[in-house]
Formats: sequence, structure tokens, C-alpha cells
Amino acid sequence: MSQITPELYDLITKIIEDKVRDIKVTREEFDKLTSTVRQLAEAQRRTEERLEQLAARVDQLAEAQRRTEERLEQLAARVDQLAEAQRRTEEALAGLASQVGRLSDAVGFGLEDIARVMVPGWLELNEGISVGNFERFYVVVDGEEVEVDLFGRGRDGKGEVIVVGECKSRIYRRDVLSFVRKVDAVRRVHPGVRVFSFMFGYLIHPSGDEEAERYGIKLLAPYRIPVRR
Repeated sequence: MSQITPELYDLITKIIEDKVRDIKVTREEFDKLTSTVRQLAEAQRRTEERLEQLAARVDQLAEAQRRTEERLEQLAARVDQLAEAQRRTEEALAGLASQVGRLSDAVGFGLEDIARVMVPGWLELNEGISVGNFERFYVVVDGEEVEVDLFGRGRDGKGEVIVVGECKSRIYRRDVLSFVRKVDAVRRVHPGVRVFSFMFGYLIHPSGDEEAERYGIKLLAPYRIPVRR
């Protein structure tokens, strides 16, 4: 059996070392690859978890959308109900306004009857004016017919006086302004004659008081609304 020469020994040793080195490198690469695969698997797991969470969130949003749509449908139905209720209310108010208008006319005539009895005595006692019977009076100014509730001719210490009155259950500023136009119409058809004007009602609003004082109109009523300051 031949002996291994030193040269051959060195060659074999070198070959073995190269193989060991190759095996070591391959093992390191294998370990790196294993680690990478594990990282990818973990990333995949986290991705799947996030996808599951996202899917759950989408389901929640879909449920919220469904509830929102249901509430919108309920709201739309409620709006329709309110619109119908408003329509019925408007119809009821229209009917009530018509009834109130008829009642106001009736109350107005009732006030005129009361005024015809009470005002002459008040005029004589407080203004020194003696007036005969009141009557409903019509004047035409600029082609427009103006109706006066109470019209009477009287006298005081200075001479002839025309007394003009208006009856309203409640006297507000707008009522006084409307009456002012009627008084002006009477003055225009009776130039040179002194005109005494008054309004007679159940209740006087502060706005009516202020406007009447401005135009020199007497307001007669058993009750006045107090001014809150």
C-alpha cells in the first residue's frame, strides 16, 4: 500500500476545507432564507388580520348606512306627516279666521250700539260737546267710498262740531292709522267745520295709545294693556 505524499495530503486538506467552507456558506444562506420566509409568513398573517379588521369595519359601515337610510326614510315620512298636519292647520286657521271675521263684525255692531248710548254723555261731561244721534256715514273722496262707524253733528261753546267715531274690540296702532284716514276724509268733505274724533273699544294696546295721542284722537275703553319696560 502506497503512502500519501505530503503534496497529496495538502491537496486533500485543501479540498476538504473548500467543501466545509461551501457547506458553511450554504447553511448561512439557508438560515437567511428561513428567516426571510418566517418574516414573510408573519407579514402575511398581519395582512390577513388587517384585512379581517377592514372587512369587519366595512360591515359596520354597511350596517350604519342601512340604519341611516332607515332613519332617512322615517324622517321623510315624518316630514310628510308634518306637511299634512300643516296643511290641515292652515285650513283650520282659514276657517277660524272666517269665523273670527264674522264675530268681529257682530261685535263691532254691538260696540256701536253701546257707544251710541255711552259716548254722548261722556262727550258732554268731559268735552262739553252736545251731540244728537250717531249714524253710520259714508263719504266719497277721490272716487273712493269711505265708511264711518259713528257720525254725529253737535255743538260746544265755540260752535258746530262734527263728531266721528270708530268701534274696534281691540285698538292697535294699525287701527288708529286706518281711522286717521277716515277722519281726514270727513274733514275734506266738511271744510271749515271742527271735527272731534274718538275710538271706542274693549281693549287698547299701548301702540294704539301712542298713535292716537299723536293725531289727537280720544280712545275710550274699559281696559288698557300695560306697557312692560
